[in-house]
Amino acid sequence: MLYGVIADIHGNLEAFKTVLEEIDKADIDRLICAGDVVGYAAHPGKCLEIIRDRADAVVAGNHDWAVAGKVDTTYFNSDARDSVEWTRAQLSEEQVSWLAELPLVTQVDDISLVHSTLYNPEYFDYIQTLYQAELCFGEQEKHITFVGHSHVPVIFRDDERVEYFLQERYQLQDDDHCIVNVGSVGQPRDSDPRASYVLYDDEKREVQMYRISYDISATMEAILDADLPITNAHRLRFGR
Repeated sequence: MLYGVIADIHGNLEAFKTVLEEIDKADIDRLICAGDVVGYAAHPGKCLEIIRDRADAVVAGNHDWAVAGKVDTTYFNSDARDSVEWTRAQLSEEQVSWLAELPLVTQVDDISLVHSTLYNPEYFDYIQTLYQAELCFGEQEKHITFVGHSHVPVIFRDDERVEYFLQERYQLQDDDHCIVNVGSVGQPRDSDPRASYVLYDDEKREVQMYRISYDISATMEAILDADLPITNAHRLRFGR
C-alpha cells in the first residue's frame, strides 16, 4: 500500500492543490491527513471540501477544533486567534460540525495518525525533543505514527534509545518504531518555504519526504485581500 501523508494545510489552497497534483502522479492507494485543515490562509472552505472528498482519514488539529469551539484559544497568539475567528465566519454550520467531529487519533492499517501526541492528544503538545518522542513511543501500538503540528519534518526512531533523523528518505527496519512529522503543506516553519508531504510504502517500509514549490505570491495576495493578519502572508516567503 502506498500512502500519501499530509498535515497542516491551514487553508492554503495554492499549496494544497500543488501537493495533490504531485501526490496524484505517484498513484497512491490512500491519502491521510494529520490535522489542521484550516487556519491562517484564505481558503478554509475549499480546502475542507477537498480533503473531505479525497482523504481516507483525517484527524483533528488544534486549529480545526478551535474553529469548532472545542479548544480554548487564550493560549493562541493574537494573529492565530484572529485567524480562527475569521475562519469560523467563512464556514457553514455543517462544515464547522465536520471539524468538531474529527477524532484526535485514528488507526489506518498499521499506522497511527495524530496531530500532536499519542500520550496527551487533547492538549496538542509538540514532539520537538527526544524526551517528548519517548513519551509518545510509550503509547504507540503501531510500528509507525504520523504527526504534524510543529510544521517541521523530522523522523524519530525508538531502538533501545530514541534518535531523530532529518534525511529525506528513511528505510524502516523490521523492529523499528517510528514517529514521522510530515511537515506542513500550507505553512512550513523550518526556513524552507516549499510545501511538505510524505509518501509511505508499507511493503518496502520506506518513508520519503518531499518538498514542492507553489505560488506563494497568490496565497499572500489572497490572505491580504481577506484582511487576515499581515504576518500570515509574509511569513510564508521565509518558511517561518
